[in-house]
Amino acid sequence: MGHVIAISGKGGVGKTTLCGLLVQYLCESGKCPVLAVDADANANLNEVLGVEPEITLGELREEIERAGVDPRYQIPSGMTKQAYLEMRLSDAIAEEDDYDLMVMGRTQGQGCYCFVNGLVQTQVQKLQSHYPYIVVDNEAGMEHISRGILPMMEVAILVSDCSRRGVQAAGRIAKLMKELNFKPQKTGLIVNRVPDGKLDAGTLEEIRNQGLELLGVVPHDDQVYQYDCDGKPIIQLPKDSPVRSALGEIVKKLGL
Repeated sequence: MGHVIAISGKGGVGKTTLCGLLVQYLCESGKCPVLAVDADANANLNEVLGVEPEITLGELREEIERAGVDPRYQIPSGMTKQAYLEMRLSDAIAEEDDYDLMVMGRTQGQGCYCFVNGLVQTQVQKLQSHYPYIVVDNEAGMEHISRGILPMMEVAILVSDCSRRGVQAAGRIAKLMKELNFKPQKTGLIVNRVPDGKLDAGTLEEIRNQGLELLGVVPHDDQVYQYDCDGKPIIQLPKDSPVRSALGEIVKKLGL
């Protein structure tokens, strides 16, 4: 069975960037094929990886929901909606040389994401035996954890910036996983965008207060910001990028 690595944290701390670079690291280390899962309704892991998915799970859900009502969406005669959904799910996976990408995406208009969340969980469970590693970029906050979308995760990586709020959010996610009886083999914190790669005393104090294991720090790098502004995939960062180097050292310590 494939190893499921889940990445969570407060919004805006750079977890999607680290998720994309983790996928890249695993592929370059010969751990491919990797399944990258963007489990965020506000999807942007594809931009970090430089991939354009044909269809998201959210869009597929709309297609099924509107079939028979909207003439643009038609199910073949004699086929049930469930059978058509099963047939189309493979189209929701963008296939690259070393990894595949599945994007949750969002539904249209009002309504909850329960059905699409369920699709993510079902697909990860179904595909787990097909990939040595599955890397899941969770949406910001705690909803995916509280819904039990990924109870099979083996490694839970919590991401924060240097702020106390970010570390506190990571601590709340860790506590929620314990309450839900999730038992990943490894849970730890990566602090991202650290000036000069050195944590100050206040951040270290909050990490201790939250009872979190610090896996490592990733330094702030203006190059990441510039790539984002220019619309360039973050995985195109040069190999000597301090961000890539720092993440690589952390992953080695994790034994992935």
